[in-house]
Amino acid sequence: MKANTNENPDRQQFDRRQFLKTTGMLTGWVAAGSSLASIAPAPASAWAIDLTALASAEGATLMAVARTIAPHDKLDDAAYALVVRAIDADAAGDERTRKMVLAGVSSLGSDFARRDESARVIALKKIESSEFFQTMRLKTLQVLYATPMAYAYFGYEGEAFSKGGYLSRGFNDLRWLPEVPLEDSGPVVS
Repeated sequence: MKANTNENPDRQQFDRRQFLKTTGMLTGWVAAGSSLASIAPAPASAWAIDLTALASAEGATLMAVARTIAPHDKLDDAAYALVVRAIDADAAGDERTRKMVLAGVSSLGSDFARRDESARVIALKKIESSEFFQTMRLKTLQVLYATPMAYAYFGYEGEAFSKGGYLSRGFNDLRWLPEVPLEDSGPVVS
């Protein structure tokens, strides 16, 4: 199938088979009872992201890379899928980035996502000075830890200023520390 270029001569022609070969989708399930299940929209059990520059297998490899860089055993794959979506968006917008990501994924091998964690760590240590690894590391940290899913997982309630400040909103919620005796707590300002 060719695009109709009569309407807009600047539109590039594309082949449907080639388009389908170079795009993918990542899908998964939100674990029942997880921190994400409480904030996921109904039906709250399935998630999917469309990939525009990468194939599904490449997306799965990128998810395994992100999970290996920032391993949280009980954090659902849906949070890591947001990292893959961001990388895919960067790759779709810049051909050099797309080539760098594809070369990095290829260097890890087609079975990277199926390897156990220790084997993935060894493979990533071999390429940790590469542009691909540094891009993945940075994007993982930027995206993963700035999502409501991660906030819910880690118990971060968000900024407090717009909700009255920290004194009124959990300032003393330190459950892991013993209570401070009143004589050691300093002056109380009201």
